Amino acid sequence: MRRVTIFGATGSIGQNTLDLIGRDRDAYQVVALTGDQNIAQLAGDAIAFGAEIAITADPARLDDLRAALDGSGVEAAAGPAALIEAANRPADWVMSSIVGAAGLAPGLRALEQGASLALANKESMVCAGPLMLSTAKAYGASILPVDSEHSAVFQALIGEDISAVERVIITASGGAFRDWPLEDLANATPEQAATHPNWDMGQRITIDSASMFNKALELIETKEFFQINPAKIEAVVHPESMIHALVGFRDGALMAHVGPPDMRHAIGFALHYPERKFLPVERLDLVKLGQLTFRPADETRWPALRLAREVMATGGLAGACFNAAKERALDGFIAKRIGFQQIAVVVEEVLSRVSAHPGHIDAAITLDNVMQLDHLARVRADEIMNELEG
Repeated sequence: MRRVTIFGATGSIGQNTLDLIGRDRDAYQVVALTGDQNIAQLAGDAIAFGAEIAITADPARLDDLRAALDGSGVEAAAGPAALIEAANRPADWVMSSIVGAAGLAPGLRALEQGASLALANKESMVCAGPLMLSTAKAYGASILPVDSEHSAVFQALIGEDISAVERVIITASGGAFRDWPLEDLANATPEQAATHPNWDMGQRITIDSASMFNKALELIETKEFFQINPAKIEAVVHPESMIHALVGFRDGALMAHVGPPDMRHAIGFALHYPERKFLPVERLDLVKLGQLTFRPADETRWPALRLAREVMATGGLAGACFNAAKERALDGFIAKRIGFQQIAVVVEEVLSRVSAHPGHIDAAITLDNVMQLDHLARVRADEIMNELEG
């Protein structure tokens, strides 16, 4: 029986993971489930799956969690220290799907326990890719990508020589505004940005899809995870979201991963790797599908892609700065402090101001330095948003 922990159990990735585990309950023992504000979901799942412990990231909700778990035998805990404690508990397989930089420390601790880390928290690789890879190597752990795009690349590379790779193409749906006139984007609202044409995801990641900051993070993650030269990494808009990524080789061949937009593909692959087991997902009818279309990823419409390339060229802790600035700017957009197009303005200005001072971007990639720079970038983002409001 495999021991499994799920960080971010109440989100879409966590819920899909529990769906798959629930179909083969005898094969898994759930160690820990973590969530944030959805206490009813977290407690209900912890009881249903017989988890040892349930943890909310919000200490103010600990009493609610304890009340919901009363009499179940499931432990309750809260806060960042409790997340680390959960990561310390022995587990064979750990899902990391906490959104944002908050997922970095628990993921690193799970790797230090030698676990297989199913990584849906792309920010970990963006902020500290070299640290993640070196930690996995030092402790005999493994990292399996769960973003659909990186899972697709990973699968296309099985049995291949990485030196033969000529290009990696990451596809993007284009998000809520892919067909909007460019001049209308200045007036886009958070409510409009949070409606995805293809996927059922949370508010923040759906808005990141509309701004293409999600794809920008994925370009950086591709570079870090697979150690690919950024010049070989491309992005294209693919509205149908059926091809998740393609890998091109020096003989001209393109290997594509094709499947319906269902995250259980990537989750299930990571859960069962290196085996391929049955997954309860739609089987494609190519005749019914009819056609697949592609468009260029316009960096005028989506400046996040240009900024990602600048981050990859800079290296060091530029990814941590980029991610923190994006997260804070997204907060500002959701709160209607800034407009949709100003998200990229804030991020670019934060990168400029932080990079102007030696010792920040070029500091060693350690957990402490990542978190310090994360804080600094958020402070600078708030300063810039105040200026834009002012």
